[in-house]
Amino acid sequence: MLRIHDTMIHALTMLRPVIDQVERSDRDLGNQLRRCAASVALNLAEGSGSRGGNRTVRYRSALGSARETMACLDVAVALGYVESVDVQIRESLESVRRVLTSVVA
Repeated sequence: MLRIHDTMIHALTMLRPVIDQVERSDRDLGNQLRRCAASVALNLAEGSGSRGGNRTVRYRSALGSARETMACLDVAVALGYVESVDVQIRESLESVRRVLTSVVA
């Protein structure tokens, strides 16, 4: 399994209070944030057990979900649901995005 799986699990732990805060203002966006963030970890795990093209597809899905997670956070900040997102969360997600980008390229 890629080492970034642990990074993503840690990011999910840090995201819990952010997701709760977003859901207080916008249940749909909070739910979408929860689902896409979880999807990153799940697709990473599924990809690690796959071979060939299936592995690439799972990692591409994880990459798309990582980008969606960042977009959800940006929208939550833009709409004032949260004041800011902790730099550690952003750095973790960026690390995941960078590794996945290099893996699927």
